[in-house]
Amino acid sequence: MKAAFIKKTGSPDTIIVDDLSPPRIGPRDVLIQVRKCSVNPIDTYVRAGSVAMPLEFPFIVGSDFAGDVLATGCDVVSFRPGMKVWGSNQGLLGRSGCFAEHIAVHERWVYPIPEGVSYETASAAALVSITACLGLTRHAWITDGETVFVNGGSGGVGIAVVQIAKALGARVIASAGTPKKRKMVEDYGADVVVDYHDPAQVLKSVRQFAPHGVDVFWETSREPDFHKAVSVIREQGRIVLMAGRDAQPSFPVGPFYVKQCHVVGFVMFKSSSEEQLAAALNINRWLSSGALRIPIDRVLPLSSTAEAHRLQEASTVHQSEQLYGKIIIDCD
Repeated sequence: MKAAFIKKTGSPDTIIVDDLSPPRIGPRDVLIQVRKCSVNPIDTYVRAGSVAMPLEFPFIVGSDFAGDVLATGCDVVSFRPGMKVWGSNQGLLGRSGCFAEHIAVHERWVYPIPEGVSYETASAAALVSITACLGLTRHAWITDGETVFVNGGSGGVGIAVVQIAKALGARVIASAGTPKKRKMVEDYGADVVVDYHDPAQVLKSVRQFAPHGVDVFWETSREPDFHKAVSVIREQGRIVLMAGRDAQPSFPVGPFYVKQCHVVGFVMFKSSSEEQLAAALNINRWLSSGALRIPIDRVLPLSSTAEAHRLQEASTVHQSEQLYGKIIIDCD
């Protein structure tokens, strides 16, 4: 079978697309013919070796997939051949990735694709939507009528946070860096969109939209600005962190504790399979209803996986502003 894999960590040029032996399935594994995959920043970090993971070489890259069930292990009860499925959390914590024609995945990480939802949409939504759902429901404790500020609302996770927060009954103010991206975030449901390059405009817009401050400040940036966050959140507000592994920003301790605020950091792929399944059930419901849509920037063939990693790395690390949605890999 064809697969995108590495024999050592390094630059995107270390990615090889060639034949590998088909996977073997265990008693609780699902054998899947992969139709579409999507690229995430974590994929590039694992490939580069900048996030230490147990890797068995040759290592297939990639976290998110959508495809068809070909066969199941003898102890699998929830899936059968022919079902359309999606999933995430592959290529992490010792699990093989999914950028291949066929993959074997433990059933705990596999979910049915709802009727009417495409492979592209399901794969694009996977990691970013699970992250957004878990962050809002399990870590930010969002409730109906609260106000969420999404700093970086046009990125993969940001655009999912905007929509899921709205689906949960919140009001949303979001920031983005260019007029085109601000228009995109507005089209995806944000009530107010501001330019994060203009701190004065951000503060003014928040004060107009939420005079007492926002309930939740969701930070997507690799370099969190806690001064901005604390300035716009209300008494007992919550700050959610899910990026910035190497960041060591200054922190306004005084204003933070006087407001009795909370800050929480979480890593999606360290969440339990039960937590991720609960998120996936909600995501399927929102995908089916149209409450959740994930923008797709481009679709590339499996042979262009290295190019996809270069584009994602340029956007995430170097802030190239090139991408306006997810990169999808076509494995058909």
